[in-house]
Amino acid sequence: MNKIIDNIRLELIQNADEKTKSSAERYFKEDVKLYGLKSADISRISKEHYNAVEDKSKLHIFVLCDELWKSGFMEESFVACNWAYNVRKQYEPDDFNVFEKWVNTYIGNWASCDTLSNHTLGTFVEMYPEYISRLKKWAQSQNRWVKRASAVSLIIQARKGKFLNDIFEIADILLSDRDDIVQKGYGWMLKAASEAHQKEVFNYVMSKKTTMPRTSLRYAIEKMPAELKALAMAK
Repeated sequence: MNKIIDNIRLELIQNADEKTKSSAERYFKEDVKLYGLKSADISRISKEHYNAVEDKSKLHIFVLCDELWKSGFMEESFVACNWAYNVRKQYEPDDFNVFEKWVNTYIGNWASCDTLSNHTLGTFVEMYPEYISRLKKWAQSQNRWVKRASAVSLIIQARKGKFLNDIFEIADILLSDRDDIVQKGYGWMLKAASEAHQKEVFNYVMSKKTTMPRTSLRYAIEKMPAELKALAMAK
């Protein structure tokens, strides 16, 4: 196992670039650990090394993912997210506890949060919708990344028109949160939902506009026609 991880880290180091690292760091308010690789290089390295793993059982892949998360390097977290998503056909209900641990323990920036949430967690709750109730508990967390994950885990499903009532319930819980990371997260979730349910999301925004932070509101209406945006933004 260590050899697999060591090989990944060696290639990440070999492909690292100081200019890419400095450029990426400007996207984050919080401190982040980066090697400095472009997304295409991370994807290539992730794919090549995954293909080289002989034992692709979910248990083995999750153990490797955990080691990658522990490093704190963003690029390694992306590899972990990719690999966890690769074994999605093996997901079982108890895997939620693994994902919950990763969110609570390792996530410290929006990029890692969104990558894990959009794909791994989003796919999981689409397979096991009863676990959306756990996302609603996440929305009540004191951890900003857990709260953001509660919303952005539903982005892809929201675009498909799914889980609208649950989306509104999560938005209700997060509505008055003062953290812009959380505000942007649930605003994004509402924007995604508006692609399939424009009228319902617009009505929701209008009913909450006196209490919804402007950041969330702007995100939620971003894909709506100009006349609806004007109505939503009017004081």
